[in-house]
Amino acid sequence: MTSIWLIVILAVLAANTPFMNERCFAIIAVQRFSFSKPLWCRALELLILYFVVGGIGMLLERNAGNRFQQGWEFYAITLCLFLVLAFPGFVFRYLRKRHG
Repeated sequence: MTSIWLIVILAVLAANTPFMNERCFAIIAVQRFSFSKPLWCRALELLILYFVVGGIGMLLERNAGNRFQQGWEFYAITLCLFLVLAFPGFVFRYLRKRHG
C-alpha cells in the first residue's frame, strides 16, 4: 500500500518539476537560454520524467512479486494521467496572471 502512495506522490512531483524551475530536471543549470526554458524543453523533460517514474513503478511492482504484462492501452492512459498531474505546474507557469 505504501508503494502505491509513493508512486502517486512521486508522479505529482515529477510532473510539476519542469514547470516549477528553470533548471533541467531541477539539477542542471541551463545557460544557453536567456531567462526561461522554452516549452519544447519542458515537454521533453516531462516525457523523460514520465519514463523515469514508470520505471520506478515497474521496479516496485517487481519487488512486490506480481509483475503483470501491460499493453499499449496502459501506457496511453498513464501518459494522459501524467499530463493531467502536470496541469497545476502548467497553469502556474503559463496561465497565471502576474500582477505588478
